[in-house]
Amino acid sequence: MWLLRAWIPLALSACALSAGSTSALAMKDTPGGVSAPAAQPAVAGGTGAPPRRAPSARPAAEHPTLSELAVARSPKPGPPPKLTLQVQDAAGSRVDLQVAIASRPSAHSAVLAKLGWVLPGRTLTVTWPKGARLLAGPYRLLVSGRDRRGESLERGARTALETEVVVKAQAPQPSASAPSPSTGGSSSSGSSSSSSSASTVSPAAGVPSPAQSAAEGAIFPVAGEHNFGGPENAFGAPRSGYSHQGQDILTAEGTPDVAPYAGEIESTSYQEGGAGYYAVERTSVGFSFFFAHCQAGSLAVSGGQSVSAGQLICRAGETGDATTPHLDFEIWIDGWRTADGYPINPLPYLEAWEHDSASA
Repeated sequence: MWLLRAWIPLALSACALSAGSTSALAMKDTPGGVSAPAAQPAVAGGTGAPPRRAPSARPAAEHPTLSELAVARSPKPGPPPKLTLQVQDAAGSRVDLQVAIASRPSAHSAVLAKLGWVLPGRTLTVTWPKGARLLAGPYRLLVSGRDRRGESLERGARTALETEVVVKAQAPQPSASAPSPSTGGSSSSGSSSSSSSASTVSPAAGVPSPAQSAAEGAIFPVAGEHNFGGPENAFGAPRSGYSHQGQDILTAEGTPDVAPYAGEIESTSYQEGGAGYYAVERTSVGFSFFFAHCQAGSLAVSGGQSVSAGQLICRAGETGDATTPHLDFEIWIDGWRTADGYPINPLPYLEAWEHDSASA
């Protein structure tokens, strides 16, 4: 028993000595003391905590969409075609809509309809502005809008925001005695033969009559004293190789020639052996107007320019093939000198506008 008690402290002392020798050995080969543990991988932020997850991306904004659009692609001249449409909005928000019809290629806005804030999911019929009319030719129809979140209208799976519309009228067949288009400008000179035998081509459907145009506020194209001359100045009067396609309005040199209707200037030019200085206006009521024999240097408009009713076009002169100051005024249906275009007798319109101006 004594031997056992004596051995235990000795054993413990040996163990302690052994542990101490091991520590001393480790410190001997390691500068500064005990070896450092293996380095831990660096962690962003320097705290040793797991890296933070990047915040998830916000869902893309859901735009309102044009889900339905129905419109006649080849309407006749006159009021804009019937148009129905429908929009969808995932948030159920109202959409502020508008529809524009612009002529090509000038992109001049011909008609604009503002529908205001509409509910999604409903089929709507566009109400065009009162008195709006389209002339024959190509147009762009554009639908645009935004919802209450400010998100812009986008095209749907089967619809586009922009649509091509071509307005084209079928010209009535003129009789055999109808005047044929001329190859030169109009003139006040010529034979004194009466024009009563020349047939008058009726306007196409949708084009206002003389009385209607006067009621709509059409303005007489010469702003001054004037007269219509004699038979040689009338529509259909014989010319060299063709028939007169307008009505001469005789007036003093420099008298203002003005636009009867609002419209767009199609072109201006000079024709030495015919019309002299001239301008062509295209309107939205189915007419194209031709102003010829303008005074040199008096053209106040240029191609592509928008004009209002009563705006100065030029001043009366006698340039080109003319013998006295006057305005040679022509009215054309389906475009001035186009493949389908044809002139009509302007006198009934001029007389209606003249009477309306005198009574105003």
